[in-house]
Amino acid sequence: MKMHQKNKTGKKPVLGAIIAVTCIAIYLFALAQAAVRIYISIDERRITADREFNRIATLAYTTGLQGFMDETFTQTITNALNSSTSIEALIITGPVGEYAFEKQKDYAVSWVNNSPRFRDRFTLSKQDLYMPLSLPEVRNANIKGIASTFDTAGITGILKQTLLIILIGFAFSFFTILLQTLLGKQTASGHVYTPFDKLKKDTKEEITKNTTEDELPGRQIELPQEIITEEEEETKPATPYSNRSNIGWEQNISNKLDDELHLCSSTENDLAFLLIELIDVSNDDLFIQSVDEAVDSFGTREMFFEYGRWGFAAILPGTSLEEAITSSEKYCQKIMEKYPRSFSSSALNIGITSRSGRLLKADRIIMEAAAALKKAKSESTTSIIAFKSDPDKYREFIRKHS
Repeated sequence: MKMHQKNKTGKKPVLGAIIAVTCIAIYLFALAQAAVRIYISIDERRITADREFNRIATLAYTTGLQGFMDETFTQTITNALNSSTSIEALIITGPVGEYAFEKQKDYAVSWVNNSPRFRDRFTLSKQDLYMPLSLPEVRNANIKGIASTFDTAGITGILKQTLLIILIGFAFSFFTILLQTLLGKQTASGHVYTPFDKLKKDTKEEITKNTTEDELPGRQIELPQEIITEEEEETKPATPYSNRSNIGWEQNISNKLDDELHLCSSTENDLAFLLIELIDVSNDDLFIQSVDEAVDSFGTREMFFEYGRWGFAAILPGTSLEEAITSSEKYCQKIMEKYPRSFSSSALNIGITSRSGRLLKADRIIMEAAAALKKAKSESTTSIIAFKSDPDKYREFIRKHS
């Protein structure tokens, strides 16, 4: 007789994957919203620059009518430039030369042979801001401007908010992994096991069913999570997937379904369970093709299991009863269209049920799906039957019988 302690860590990879996917989604969302908001900010900056330049150019024209490039004119243009939010510099050309106006000296304008030129900077827009000044008795007068590409205050706010979202993702992953680690250590520490190889079979069964610490004074006994005998090892599947269909074994449905029901209950998510059976089909290839189409239509392969000779089960976490019915109808239509010679309208039957806010175990939900499948096989009008429960009546039933 051999004793093995089965390490039930199947949830950890799933939980780790959920954490990773959630964090990646948070990071992608942060980057995407930042990129979109920065693009919108740059576009709004261009619109603002165009509006402010037109206002300054109009002011230059009206002031220039009274005196071009006199003290009043230069002071008016300087004040208008300083009051703008986007324009960084102006160059006004007149009959006797070019004049530069800057918010910040030598930031946007450089001088080449005593002529002002706009600098080529990443932070300065290449937007074409130009307008001729049709002033009487002033020839070749025009005004040019250059604007900043970014709204510094706005971009800083966007980056701060993006950093905050990323930090939230880091914090979520850190505390979730920390909690998982602490719970794992708590479960794995401080256990004392009595050697079951030294006990007779009848004694083991009696301890498994009835024994508590009070009934065995002086001996501390904690049962292993699972005891597997040599005979059971021979029947236990060597791999998690069937060689025939490349989906899970039928005997693993209950454990996996219990795990998913517990997870969905803790997160208050729904879960749908489907039993699908092929009628008048004796071809393994056709069965495998049907399974593969179902995996593509419903979810991941790890949520599919064989059910009988020509059937299979599907666990759909996060799926409501109505969504499962819609997906089943699409799956049936897809199968009929793809294999019209192999499937008739009654060759594919589906029984569906869902958690629907109830706290229940795998055997109950399997029984409901099996009843719906049986009804679907006997119906002549439809091949899809869904078991719909009333959560309030179910809770009242549980309360009365608990």
